[in-house]
Amino acid sequence: MDNPVHVDDSRQILHVDMDAFYASIEQRDTPAYKKQPLVISRDPRQTGGRGVVTTANYVARKFGIHSAMPAQQALKLCPKAVFVTPNFHHYRAISDHIHRIFHEYTDIIETVAFDEAYLDVTQNKLKIEDPVELAVRLQAEIWDQTHLTSSIGISYSKFLAKEASDYRKPVGITIIHAEDAHDFLMQLPIERFRGVGKKTVPKMHDLNILTGQDLYAWDELDLINKFGRFGEILYQRVRGADDRPVEYQRERKSIGNETTYWPFLTNRSEVDTQLDKLASMLAETVKKQQMHGRTLVLKVRYGDFKTKTKRTTQPDFLANDPQLYAQMAKDIMNTLPDNPEGVRLLGITLTGLAPITFENIALDLFEHEQRRKYHES
Repeated sequence: MDNPVHVDDSRQILHVDMDAFYASIEQRDTPAYKKQPLVISRDPRQTGGRGVVTTANYVARKFGIHSAMPAQQALKLCPKAVFVTPNFHHYRAISDHIHRIFHEYTDIIETVAFDEAYLDVTQNKLKIEDPVELAVRLQAEIWDQTHLTSSIGISYSKFLAKEASDYRKPVGITIIHAEDAHDFLMQLPIERFRGVGKKTVPKMHDLNILTGQDLYAWDELDLINKFGRFGEILYQRVRGADDRPVEYQRERKSIGNETTYWPFLTNRSEVDTQLDKLASMLAETVKKQQMHGRTLVLKVRYGDFKTKTKRTTQPDFLANDPQLYAQMAKDIMNTLPDNPEGVRLLGITLTGLAPITFENIALDLFEHEQRRKYHES
């Protein structure tokens, strides 16, 4: 049964995606890289083959090199590639500059990553009614101030604005009007629908769902039976419905877990076991939220309800490593006095958060180095 959906096409949303952001910064700073296949990663010839590609310039992408690929594989695809170790402090500063430009147009900004953001410009500060005119002006201003290029998608929803920004990269501006959304979505490969990942694609293909047209033919209840809550979302998306707001006020200040125990934990071995579990839960949540932080906080409540909270802060963002979190928590625990009443609650929290995507994941070697530096600090 075809269940009608409500489509709100009253908004004007931009999705701004910087083109090969990290690689473009390195090319700007070292112009000789522009004509060379450039890979942002530690050189696998110097790391024993370890490491992951953060991103690559468009010259390198012609060889099949892409983000999240093992650096050793990238080297095999292009032995002449230039490998540059990522400088996230530098990239973060430039991202902050670009976001200051965004605020000249609107304060309704949802940051997705250093190189990506949604802007609701329905009521923009410049009072420009034509979103294409506004996008052209924004793209030009980013170039004038940073000498970096961007691609901008425009539509009435976040889903379609992101699809539009991907449509014509690099240096593209694409708008999907409400009247064109159906035709656009019908020809869209199923892999391009947000949330359809590596595990879902084979299931889709087994059901002969290859494009938006195939998805559109399914009833809502059938999709829910096959994919749960995600089936309902897919049913709406393929009909152009996506009312999610640009969540500019959403700013997570911390991610954490805490557990109350009964009976109380009465020895250090039991405490360490629970800290290991809490650290694993924290790492899983941090990964899902695509965040990272600099400060780890340990909360301990004893059987007599006395509560101790202590934190440790590192200069760099912590690798999302449950073993690292657990060791930091245990080190803090070592500084707390013993309490004969036992432990009734433990909590581990990560603060000092910032968004992260697969393009700025910590490399294996970097994680090892960070753990070493932590133990030496």
